[in-house]
Amino acid sequence: MRLTLATHNEHKLNEFARLLPGYDLVALPPGSVAPVEDGDSFAANALIKARAGAAISGSATVADDSGICVQSLGGAPGILSARWAGEGCDDAANLQLLIDKTEPGERLEYVCAIAYCDPRSGTETTVEGRCLGIRAAEPRGSEGFGYDPAFEPLQAPGRTMAELSGEEKDRISHRGDAARELQAWVTKQ
Repeated sequence: MRLTLATHNEHKLNEFARLLPGYDLVALPPGSVAPVEDGDSFAANALIKARAGAAISGSATVADDSGICVQSLGGAPGILSARWAGEGCDDAANLQLLIDKTEPGERLEYVCAIAYCDPRSGTETTVEGRCLGIRAAEPRGSEGFGYDPAFEPLQAPGRTMAELSGEEKDRISHRGDAARELQAWVTKQ
């Protein structure tokens, strides 16, 4: 089955190819404009992106929205995870803000919503995956991105997401969890 992934990001396309084996995934065409993500949840933002991608491609499209939620910060940064340190800031600035605002051992949660939209049938759905963890004492590892160097998943004690191989991460991550949910849903259709 061919699916459009609502992204221009090659890294994300490769990751989803691992997470959704058996699907022919294609990215949006170069130059297509990303929609404004003004939803109030990960699922709402994923659906905004999937609908926009489906309108561009004319075919079944998936999109994700994900981030980190900190229990002691009332769930922040949540849907603002990519721009928590301010517009134009990078992963390093966001990671530093997490370290500045939390203590080692604090409870963290990664959340990922994946939306599916087929403009031909009008079918839409969203699924969600979660991964619980704690804030590492110090950032470690080079395999991840974003907040991964400071996120120790409960399923891999003593190691950060950035210290796990892609295969290990896919088995326990929020994105892997959501992708398995989506695959199960698509199979039932």
